Amino acid sequence: MSERSEETSYVEEDGFSRDMNYIPDRITRGGREPEAGPTEGRTWPVEPGRYRLIAAMACPWANRAIIVRQLLGLEDVISMGLAGPTHDERSWTFDLDPRDQDPVLGIERLQEAYVARYKDYPRGITVPAIVDVPTGKVVTNDFPWITHDFFFEWRDHHRPDAPDLWPDDVRAEMDEVMDRVFTDVNNGVYRCGFAGTQEAYDAAYQQLFAALDWLEERLVDRRYLMGDRLTEADVRLFTTLARFDAVYHGHFKCNRNKLTEMPALWGYARDLYQTPGFGENTDIEQIKQHYYVVHTDINPTGIVPEGPDMSVWHEPHGRERL
Repeated sequence: MSERSEETSYVEEDGFSRDMNYIPDRITRGGREPEAGPTEGRTWPVEPGRYRLIAAMACPWANRAIIVRQLLGLEDVISMGLAGPTHDERSWTFDLDPRDQDPVLGIERLQEAYVARYKDYPRGITVPAIVDVPTGKVVTNDFPWITHDFFFEWRDHHRPDAPDLWPDDVRAEMDEVMDRVFTDVNNGVYRCGFAGTQEAYDAAYQQLFAALDWLEERLVDRRYLMGDRLTEADVRLFTTLARFDAVYHGHFKCNRNKLTEMPALWGYARDLYQTPGFGENTDIEQIKQHYYVVHTDINPTGIVPEGPDMSVWHEPHGRERL
């Protein structure tokens, strides 16, 4: 089996390119053909209790799924296992659990669920991943569609007061916002951190901060990215902002300024952090352990910094007025 870490394996000579070829399977109501997104994979039926979300607090892509699952009230419908913050070139491991095994799947490495389905799976063993509990086989690791389907396909199992994370009236604009956030911010910090040349780094750096300036301006007079309503776009931006000062500013050389030095974005980030579902699923110690220990090419000593002080995230944000 070809095994590689989920991030560093995509570093190219002149920069960073994320492999977006994930397992295209979808979980849909009744196993129907999905109305949007990848359709070349298999469809699996929505069944409460059948699937397990495998995630990691440390990973921003997995952090999305953790937050959305809680916002929608799916905790009793889709179980969750959490991998530890560090891993080797083979796979995420369940070293936070007793006996270093996921208590439901009985596996020590997420790799085992991938191999159970694909003997020679050629890509990274990534989180988040959905695993079919009865067979122990991975269903999908296509992270953008996992949270999309949590909203659209598991709707019958949402809690009554779950937020409308994909409002119809702003869908087109929201897609445009999320596309830029993914390209220039979520992935932009990685393009800075794993740049292979000065030119690649300079280009990624300029693109990142141009996008952050655009977001700063957008959030001056609106509480959330799409106005007065919390949407999936906010979840997707938050997981990068939560890691910015602790990791991306120094470790990834995204150091024009800190998040705390951008008033609108900093207030917005604190507003989300203090919203149920966000702050309690943000573990800054696990985040730092992951980046500073796993990325040995960037931080060969493995030293994990003590700061920053996370108490500032609890300070009043004043954005209720918006």
